Amino acid sequence: MSMEKSKVRNVPDFKNVKDIVYNSVKQYPNHVAFTTKIGKDQYVNHTFANLLEDVNAFGTALYDLGLKDKRVAVVGVNSYKWAVSHISNLLGGIVSVPLDKGLQLEELEESLIRSEAEAVVFGEKLKELISTIKQSGKTNIKYFICMEKTDGFEDFDSLVNKGKMLISSGNKEYINHEVDSDKMSILLFTSGTTSKSKAVMLNQKGIAVNVQDMLMVETFYDNDVNIAFLPYHHIFGSTAMVVMIAAGVKTVFPDGLKYIKQNLKEYQVSVFVGVPLLVDKMYSNIQKEIKNQGKEKLIKYAIKISNFLLKLHIDVRRKIFKQVIDGLGGKMRFVISGGAPLDKKVAIGFNELGMRLVQGYGLTETSPVIAAENDYCLKSGSVGVPLKHVEVEIVNKDENGIGEIRVKGPNVMLGYYKNEEQTNEVLKDGWFYTGDLGYIDKDGCLFITGRRKDMIVLKNGKKVFPEELETLVNRLEEIEESFVYGMPSKEDKNDVKISIKVVYNEEEVKQKYGDINEEELYKTIWSKIKEINKTLPQYKYIKNMILTKEPLIKTNTQKVKRNEEFKKIMSNEL
Repeated sequence: MSMEKSKVRNVPDFKNVKDIVYNSVKQYPNHVAFTTKIGKDQYVNHTFANLLEDVNAFGTALYDLGLKDKRVAVVGVNSYKWAVSHISNLLGGIVSVPLDKGLQLEELEESLIRSEAEAVVFGEKLKELISTIKQSGKTNIKYFICMEKTDGFEDFDSLVNKGKMLISSGNKEYINHEVDSDKMSILLFTSGTTSKSKAVMLNQKGIAVNVQDMLMVETFYDNDVNIAFLPYHHIFGSTAMVVMIAAGVKTVFPDGLKYIKQNLKEYQVSVFVGVPLLVDKMYSNIQKEIKNQGKEKLIKYAIKISNFLLKLHIDVRRKIFKQVIDGLGGKMRFVISGGAPLDKKVAIGFNELGMRLVQGYGLTETSPVIAAENDYCLKSGSVGVPLKHVEVEIVNKDENGIGEIRVKGPNVMLGYYKNEEQTNEVLKDGWFYTGDLGYIDKDGCLFITGRRKDMIVLKNGKKVFPEELETLVNRLEEIEESFVYGMPSKEDKNDVKISIKVVYNEEEVKQKYGDINEEELYKTIWSKIKEINKTLPQYKYIKNMILTKEPLIKTNTQKVKRNEEFKKIMSNEL
């Protein structure tokens, strides 16, 4: 694919997650793996040695309950106990079923039924939902394990203590278990309603190879601090968790989105893995701070100087922009963005200020990373080059070289659970057809242009990718987010008009325009969109606009649910 693939670091060959955990315990036994906040200015540090001890104890207790070779669901907010539960499943050959903590009662119950789980480990905040599910008796769950001590349920700490006692009395069955790296180890539901979500079957070989490939090209240090913002029930979040373990990085947990700035400083976070919504928010906060201090011209001038010095291989960015970096806690050095396209301006902005930002691309079905920018290949706008063990091809190309992305490699899923028809639609001759459209440039860098199913095809055959237009509109300060769609034309039923739904930022609008009424705001924003139109080919012109302050319908990883959003718009049009 590219000569850059040969430029990689030496990393141990990992067959499975057990290899990764044991290697890290050997390398960094006394390093902190996770930090848990238990009160104001009170923290508990869990070393890598502690982590393995707790994993083995919890796993031994699960075996004692008769859960060997069974399935155990894990649901709750990101936490040390979530991590221990999931890793315990993986190291003991128990199929782990990570579930979204935000599921409604019916969806959660249905997911537990569909996964055929026999135990569920859950966070305390979910005890009422779980109680209802327990009482209904519709699931196959035999053991309901709460992460905190709660009446009426088994509890995590008691099981860990029980496991330690069993191990000290000579029970080594769990510890000695040999992981089958090729067997289904994780059953993961994709985003969507229960009836539509697909259950993806992943094995540990795919996860291990993905982690190994990431370590080959991305720079992590064993004194780094990572903040776990991505939900662990999402494959991007859980694989990132394993990457941090593999690299000896300490992981801390956020108190919530509104405390992000405080948490970055509190924990001296140096590594941040997130979706574009979070990365954009961080960057907009940086820009606001620069503007509030009246330093826009100064920063622009300083960027010109530092960019010139970089050409001479002199890097003074972290010294020049120390005050900016201090606004993100002072230690931030590495940002990974994935899950959706990131505005090119944001990617360039972070790197110009001395904080390395790389974009990656992947799907649940690919464990998840397919390609990523890295230390050897950084090209803003692209998602980098395919990882070492991943083959990528573009098929059914149009006249511009844009076609569907297909992938082959050990990280590709085993299939969709109990859904042969949908599996056969996307897995053909060992290739996984992603449904994403893109192209590869002369340097081997992959560019994503949009989803095949989201692409708007006009009557004249021209193709419009909504994400491209959304990125341009979202740059407007007043705009929180936007959704581009094809509105069926009233004049010609075979054609559509490019339309947009714009969600404005109330705070920004008030600060900028005072008590402006909605009609005037509509005119103001519409005039700015018409200016954007002038920079585009005429067939891409946005013809209609809906203005609202109501957020778009999104998944837990903040991706817009395009089908649901479109249905909502159309129902209001009728």
